[in-house]
Amino acid sequence: MRARLHIRSPYLSWRLRSRSFSMPIRLRVPRQPRTQSTIFFAVATLLLLLGAMEATAANRHRARDLGVPFDGAPGPLNAITDVVGVEVGQVTLVVGEGSLVVGQGPVRTGVTAILPRGKHDEPVPAGWFSLNGNGEMTGTAWLEESGFLEGPILLTNTHSVGVVRDAVVEWGNRRFPGTDTFSLPVVAETWDGYLNDINGFHVTKEHALRALDTARSGPVEEGSVGGGTGMRAHGFKAGIGTSSRKLGATDGAYIVGVLVQANCCTREELRIAGVPVGREIPDLQPVVQPQPGATSSIIIVVATDAPLLPHQLKRLARRAALGLARDGSTSANTSGDLFVAFSTAQPAKNVGRVDLWSAVPNDSMNPLFTATVQATEEAIVNALVAADTMTGINGNTFYALPHDRLKQILAKYGRLAGVP
Repeated sequence: MRARLHIRSPYLSWRLRSRSFSMPIRLRVPRQPRTQSTIFFAVATLLLLLGAMEATAANRHRARDLGVPFDGAPGPLNAITDVVGVEVGQVTLVVGEGSLVVGQGPVRTGVTAILPRGKHDEPVPAGWFSLNGNGEMTGTAWLEESGFLEGPILLTNTHSVGVVRDAVVEWGNRRFPGTDTFSLPVVAETWDGYLNDINGFHVTKEHALRALDTARSGPVEEGSVGGGTGMRAHGFKAGIGTSSRKLGATDGAYIVGVLVQANCCTREELRIAGVPVGREIPDLQPVVQPQPGATSSIIIVVATDAPLLPHQLKRLARRAALGLARDGSTSANTSGDLFVAFSTAQPAKNVGRVDLWSAVPNDSMNPLFTATVQATEEAIVNALVAADTMTGINGNTFYALPHDRLKQILAKYGRLAGVP
């Protein structure tokens, strides 16, 4: 977490920034005297805020912490960053409250960046799949044609795709002068207009550049962060979620990691660990006019270190649909359910003018399919579990999935795993 303090009469103001969060804060103080004690008070207040925000992030629960049983063995972080080389950066914009004033707010949005091999310009083999195409994922025509993902994947809101796409092109050309691998970037979206001033266009090029520049390996923050800040799923607050699976030694010990931006599905559809959780929680409905139906979308990013050909990665991307279905989705007509999968394994050796490939045989892909389904299912639940209740434009509110009631419901159906 970083903070920049400004002294501007009649305010002391600062902007809090972490890898995933950006918030302006102003404290009104007398213009004169601007004493040492005044400055000390402002800095002390800032430090308390920083500590509280860091503590909140550190204490955020994940589904397994609540006793939700999942199949398969996760990687060390249970995140997409368990795939070596993958980095994630997020910028979160939460500003204002009250009635919608287009162009002013309230703002509940952001950007999430996934870099397959970190801050490099090496293309990676990839494939994509549209379960239902009422959405946007740029760059997929060339991805399909070439079989490669040339650069990072960024996630944001529906009306910010253009500015984020342009930022990726600029970032790539500034970092790698003369490169030709950033012209057709992959940027995907879901619609956050129930909570965010989506027509105010608050995501800027600088936000996307910061998400790219601050991307790193390690734990990934979930819930109402990055591109998932204003998103909801199954009638609860949702957003970004991630999970991973590690295959056994006999299956190659490969890692499959998944990251989702969840913004789909109805309450009654929600199933967690096979339990009809949505039907068991008929209250805590969104305070929104008009009431949301089975609208909006989900973006699913699948990463693996298994050496796979582009057509095999397309097969992997398709399996994400089965993980989505495990949580109850039927992929509504108005939903943009778009999935992309890539491999970080070095795809080839160049001998003369010939690329020599190695890949997992098709007959050995079943464990990778299973891992994709399992990690997708868990990533979506993690997005729900991590998100806090949020109020946005016009007082619209989406409530958090209540942890205590989730545990009670799982126990009722004999599906609560042992927890402390």
